[in-house]
Amino acid sequence: MNFQTIAEKVLAGGRIDEAEALCLFQHEDLLALGELAQAVNERRNGRRVFFNVNRHINHTNICVNRCRFCAFFRSADQPGAYLMTLDEIRSRAEEALAQGATEIHVVGGLHPDLPFSFYLEMIATIKGVSPDLHVKAFTAVEIAYLAKLAGLPIPETLEKLKEAGLGSLPGGGAEIFAPEVRNQLCPEKISGAEWLSIMEKVHQAGLKSNATMLYGHLESLEDRVDHMRQLRELQDRTGGFQVFIPLAFQPEHSQLKLSGSGTMGVDDLRTLAVGRIYLDNFANVKAYWVMLGEKIAQVSLSFGVNDLDGTVVEERIGHEAGADSPQAMSRDAIVTMIKKAGRIPVERDTLYREIRSY
Repeated sequence: MNFQTIAEKVLAGGRIDEAEALCLFQHEDLLALGELAQAVNERRNGRRVFFNVNRHINHTNICVNRCRFCAFFRSADQPGAYLMTLDEIRSRAEEALAQGATEIHVVGGLHPDLPFSFYLEMIATIKGVSPDLHVKAFTAVEIAYLAKLAGLPIPETLEKLKEAGLGSLPGGGAEIFAPEVRNQLCPEKISGAEWLSIMEKVHQAGLKSNATMLYGHLESLEDRVDHMRQLRELQDRTGGFQVFIPLAFQPEHSQLKLSGSGTMGVDDLRTLAVGRIYLDNFANVKAYWVMLGEKIAQVSLSFGVNDLDGTVVEERIGHEAGADSPQAMSRDAIVTMIKKAGRIPVERDTLYREIRSY
């Protein structure tokens, strides 16, 4: 097995297997890998690069879980612990709407004292600002927790959230599916199998979601390929994933004190490129500039990436972990970044419907 043989197979429209994906990860010629990934991307998306105008609301950092890689969580009595009121959440949604946002992205800790009704009220509060604001909220981990709070099965929990105004789900909480690694990263969190099961139910409920993979910590390249395999198999069954988002581990403030952990630009670009090539049933691959930084995110547009997330505004989770990117990026800055990479900026809504090109 060699790169040229795999490239010929990919360019002919063939599906690669796990061994071939691992070979791509190990291929030394990064530029050749990027060229192949970009050919796959342009066959599907041309030279268009998506972004949206969105606002993150991380409503609380108080969490019952103690994931070792996470620098965001606090216990209620720790310095820096917070819980936003519904009025504060409404105010942020109003600011976002005034700035042209079409999406509110809501993710937070698993608060020990909030009732299920709070989450329904939070969604309804955002939708009350404008019915045109799309609420993308709650990881699969949060959905499992909310179902427990509600005393309901997952499908019924999702129906209640949909009735309140939930529009789609982000893809967080996937981390890495390999059990032996996951048990070191986040032993209290739901398993990878449970994450996949919940996402399948999400898709069956008619909701779209994203899919993530946390990399650059304890995992092997084989673990990354296995993670992507399981995402691809679920996507074959449901078609419910909108985008694959590799998330670069931020080691600075993590409890995981690993020498040599974290990612370098070459690893970031390689992971994005392999994701584009292997995940042939995903329409979109996103470079999350918050964790990658603006420069690597821009370069990734030549490595198979066709989405840069959005304006974000006040993201706390990645920044608590040590991300040194800005807290927000303006629409004009994103458009300029894409154009200077020789691509066509396309503003989209959460469901990847085009709003305008620049």
